[in-house]
Amino acid sequence: MKKIFLFIIVICVFMTGCGKNSQKSVTNNLLKKYNKSSGYKLSGELEIVNNDDIYNYYVKSYFDKKKGFYKVDLTNKSNDFKQVIIKNKDGVYLLTPSMNKSFKFSSDWPYNNSQIYLYDTIISDIKEDNDKKFEFKNNKFVYNTKVNYSNNAKLSYQKIIFDNNYLLKQVDIYDNDNNVCMKLTVDKISFSPKFDNNFFELDDDYSNENTKETMSIDDIIYPLFLPNGTKLIDEKKISKDNGQRVIMTYDGEKSFLLVEETMDVFNDLTIIPSSGEPFQLMDTIGVMNDNSLTWISGNMEYYLVSEVMGKDELIEIAQSIVGVSSVK
Repeated sequence: MKKIFLFIIVICVFMTGCGKNSQKSVTNNLLKKYNKSSGYKLSGELEIVNNDDIYNYYVKSYFDKKKGFYKVDLTNKSNDFKQVIIKNKDGVYLLTPSMNKSFKFSSDWPYNNSQIYLYDTIISDIKEDNDKKFEFKNNKFVYNTKVNYSNNAKLSYQKIIFDNNYLLKQVDIYDNDNNVCMKLTVDKISFSPKFDNNFFELDDDYSNENTKETMSIDDIIYPLFLPNGTKLIDEKKISKDNGQRVIMTYDGEKSFLLVEETMDVFNDLTIIPSSGEPFQLMDTIGVMNDNSLTWISGNMEYYLVSEVMGKDELIEIAQSIVGVSSVK
């Protein structure tokens, strides 16, 4: 009798693990759905949290699987500031249409990091994490997986939610203290996209929005966060062809240089070769290198560089500047 009872328990456990809502079954169905696709079009809203500050974006992402091309449109909901990331046969670009300016990268983006707004990298995170957690709750499939944001080590794991039709509905990214730092809410996703031949070309996204240039710096923005023992020792304001530039030197064990300048708007699309890769920084997408961070916020351009600080420290300083500049 005991043997029969144990046998029944084993069979029940086995059937539970292999049911239609089991982790293995759901994961296989997700992979099957994606593998059959020709790519995707995804639209939704992205929320980024920095302490008490919240930044909201409209986001659209596109992927042509056959060509391996990507496009991500991000528009800040508070000021309609738009930036576009494009990966095509020529490289990776970060385009700011209002400036007619684009950085060009020799980068492995998006394959070198997790990406909250790219469906294929989300699926890859699920597939590659052997320690992922799964549950079927409120008629939804929920995964908890590790993330790989090499430029921001504070981001630790993500919660990924699919509906019972295996469609992505939400992604939450958490830090090491279990705080939600980013949240993507998906409005629509399709897996049979049709793209024009020039959809992923840079010229197709070129758009002069006639942004009015700021000619002077009336209020200098200082970091609200400084490493212990680091202080401002020099500040210079100089003129440039179309505006002003402020150069601030901070000294200490964690020394750095901060440049703040009025934004240049080009008449023709200008492409600037750059090392590094695109980086999501609160209210804007910046350019992250090993020892520097460049970004645009509040119609001003910022350049932060240090020979002694790591990326996480640069990000912390930059976030304390972005929070102030966004308010002005």
